[in-house]
Amino acid sequence: MGGDGERGRVAGERRLTASAVVNGVGSGMYIPFSLVFFHHVTGLSYAVVGAVLTVAGLGGMALLPFIGTAVDRYGARRMLMTFHAVRLTGFLAYPAVDSLGAFAGVALLTVTADRAYAGVQAVLVGEVARGADRDRLQATLRAVGNAGLGAGTLLASLAVGLAGPGGYTYTAWANAASYAVAALLLRAVRPVREAAAGAAADGGTGYPVVLRDRPFLVLTGANFFNALSYAALSVLFPLFVVDLGGPGALTGAAFAVNTALCAAAGTYVGHLVRRSGARRTRAAALGSLLFAAGFLAQFALAVARPASAGALATALVAGVVVYTVGELVHSPAADMLAVSAAPAAVRGRYTAVYQLSWSLAKALAPALFTTLLAVDGRVPWIFLTGTSLVAAGLLVAVERRLPGDAVRIAPAGRRAGADA
Repeated sequence: MGGDGERGRVAGERRLTASAVVNGVGSGMYIPFSLVFFHHVTGLSYAVVGAVLTVAGLGGMALLPFIGTAVDRYGARRMLMTFHAVRLTGFLAYPAVDSLGAFAGVALLTVTADRAYAGVQAVLVGEVARGADRDRLQATLRAVGNAGLGAGTLLASLAVGLAGPGGYTYTAWANAASYAVAALLLRAVRPVREAAAGAAADGGTGYPVVLRDRPFLVLTGANFFNALSYAALSVLFPLFVVDLGGPGALTGAAFAVNTALCAAAGTYVGHLVRRSGARRTRAAALGSLLFAAGFLAQFALAVARPASAGALATALVAGVVVYTVGELVHSPAADMLAVSAAPAAVRGRYTAVYQLSWSLAKALAPALFTTLLAVDGRVPWIFLTGTSLVAAGLLVAVERRLPGDAVRIAPAGRRAGADA
């Protein structure tokens, strides 16, 4: 990695990284085809499964503030282990679910744990690392998580290919086992929380302190616009391929390119960003601009509508590559900007508010993108280009009002006691 001091490890890093890999494998076994997965595991119709998952996602948003308070009180590691336990129980229960009410109850818990996982994991990174080590570790966890996601998808496909629809039940049991292993790996991670953090969290500051922090709310608003960009890959790209008359395999190719690049290049791209000395706000804004460039490429494709399948595939994949590089530049910087801008005593609450921007974008994206696409195939790409530019502008504009140590990445520190 060169001579910038990034070879040092923080305590517990290997186990935290291994836990992220295993978590990714478990999630990859069902997330890419969740409707099909839950239909076969529970026997409920696609329409019912879709409606329940949507309602569960919205219900999970309502629980995020309580999760943020629990993170401040008990620490991020314990909450991540709790999420793993919830999902372990949920995936053991799914094959036995025989009623709509039971499925809704289990789905609410597991979907909430899924949605909250990434934000609480970022808090844990903030508790175990400092300075540039935070960004490096976050980039690493994201890369290995994507690798696990791809591996889990392949394993689920293999199970279904060998066992037919019954393979989904075996996959549910394998999910439960993966979350048990991920939780066990986290037991050895020992966060170093700032002194008096717990006492301050109990001192009545609560969510009002977050809501009075206008720069952080601007940061959260910028993330909402960027979260729409992230949702585009899973929601808009498949619809866009259909609108262009392209083969369904192109959707799989887009996901494969995105996942492979995130897994293979995530750590290296993050290293280049940190080595450049870019401020976290500027790095996140650059990611937003790259999103805009990727969306403009798709707009040009919507205008040209090439008749050749080869030209269509090449143009689509090229746009996905630009988009993915934007994701790799944006994600570690934006995540650690939010974590570092939050006071240690209420970091869980801050992150819960920040996480609402992700959840709201995920909830709105299906209806928003389908409506825009129904107007014209070019409209959603112009819309997303605009939201990405707005996000970049907000990130740069709020920079001077955020804490300096959150904006500027301090040199990576080396800590004794890193696990062997």
